[in-house]
Amino acid sequence: MNRALRAASVGVLLLSPAVLSACSAGQVTQTATQERDKVGAMAQVGDITVRAAEFASPRQGSYEAGDDAELRMAIVNGGEEVDTLVSIDGDGFGDAEIRNAGAATTVGTASGAARGSDEIEIPVDTIVFIDGDEITVTLTDLDEPLTVGQYLDITLTFESAGELTLPVSVANPDEEVERGEAFDFHHEEGGEEEGTEDTARERESGRQSAEDSGGTDETDNE
Repeated sequence: MNRALRAASVGVLLLSPAVLSACSAGQVTQTATQERDKVGAMAQVGDITVRAAEFASPRQGSYEAGDDAELRMAIVNGGEEVDTLVSIDGDGFGDAEIRNAGAATTVGTASGAARGSDEIEIPVDTIVFIDGDEITVTLTDLDEPLTVGQYLDITLTFESAGELTLPVSVANPDEEVERGEAFDFHHEEGGEEEGTEDTARERESGRQSAEDSGGTDETDNE
């Protein structure tokens, strides 16, 4: 269970339906707003709000070209009618695959479920969590490497509310990623100092030999 994703989203549904409706008052169906959530990206279109959208942190610290990336998010339906996520599009990946193990874990009066192989139903006054537990969304075959701080623009299309686009970035790792052995600058500097001292001793020895040789020559001449 992705606790951070759920914690960032549950509070939204605790608002009354009137408040949820007020959030989208005056919006044209096809117009979406975007902002940064505490965890991941957030955007709204009509009565649909997407919160905490991000890619799961890869075990090795970054995604490589050709890898698959798991998309995580929470979708809130604050309207009076059921809506459906009908497509996930964008550049930088091959396809979006949806796996539904049953009814989505939700907070509200109903459960979200995949209506079709590539559709997810969003019931009224409900949060549908796409976090790898019941529903998993995977973007396949990334075009380029993707690491923490980098993002892809993902477009979600809903049957009634319309479409919204939001920048989805890679989540920070839950645990510190192991790093390679640090470079020992002091050891390197020590090696250089030792080499310098050796060179100085060799030069001093050379000068001393030359002086001794010169003294011997003078004695022979006398």
